[in-house]
Amino acid sequence: MVAEIFGMDGVIVLLVAVAVLFGGSQIPKLARSLGSARSEFKKGLGDVRDEPVAEAVARPDAGA
Repeated sequence: MVAEIFGMDGVIVLLVAVAVLFGGSQIPKLARSLGSARSEFKKGLGDVRDEPVAEAVARPDAGA
């Protein structure tokens, strides 16, 4: 997906820039934190979808 937006040259430049800015030892920590943030985000989306819908929204004829 990223390669579609920036092209292959852009992805290579981005990876080199990240390596220079964060250093070799910080990249695994960064990847781990991004992975945990992604999983927490998906978990939060699942929690929102599991919540029950309010009765007033489910029954629009209740006010008539």
